[in-house]
Amino acid sequence: MLPSHSDISYFLEVASTLNISRAAERLGITQPSLSMALKRLERILGTALLVRGRAGVRLTKAGWFLSQKGKGLLDDWTSIQSGVLRHRN
Repeated sequence: MLPSHSDISYFLEVASTLNISRAAERLGITQPSLSMALKRLERILGTALLVRGRAGVRLTKAGWFLSQKGKGLLDDWTSIQSGVLRHRN
C-alpha cells in the first residue's frame, strides 16, 4: 500500500509546525483526524516519524528524511498526473 497524497501533505504541515494541534488548525481538519493520518502513514512506512510529547512533536531520523523528500515527491506526483491527463485519448 502506498501513502496517500493527503497523508504526506498532512505530515509535512506537522513537520513544519512541530505541533499537531496547530497543524490541524492550519489544515482545516480535526486533531484526531490528523493523528489518525499520521499513524496510518507511520504504519504504511513501517517506522515512527514523530516523537510526541507535551510540548509538541519532534521528528525522528526517518521523519526528518521524509520532511526533506516529501515535498519533491508530491511535486513529482502532481507533474505525473498532469502529464497523464495531457496524454489521455
